Amino acid sequence: MSQNIPQELRYTKDHEWAILEGDVVSIGITDFAQSALGDIVFVELPEVDTELSPEDSFGVVESIKSVSDLYSPIAGTVVEVNSDLEGTPEACNETPYGSWMIKLKVASTDEFNALMSPEAYKELCDNQ
Repeated sequence: MSQNIPQELRYTKDHEWAILEGDVVSIGITDFAQSALGDIVFVELPEVDTELSPEDSFGVVESIKSVSDLYSPIAGTVVEVNSDLEGTPEACNETPYGSWMIKLKVASTDEFNALMSPEAYKELCDNQ
């Protein structure tokens, strides 16, 4: 399956993408994830000021096929939530890389730098 994998992003094995801007990381789900889920009908996201550790669940995406937890790839504090997704969850299908879910303020960029490169993520997708 051909995938849209932007080169400027980092990725997780759970099919989330991340981009670092200063000390804030924006996180969303990948094209692969939204394609596997099908039509997304509901998104539940955390409150601002929620503290997250790597692998903590920060929300839920519900599609016509299944319900999937969202996992934080790094430690940080939620500084912004994309509340537009609550009213228009289908945006995750239409523009997965334009529809960030949360923004985390991070103390260190080390965890971000350790996320998968686009090449490594493509290899993961090709093997699934």
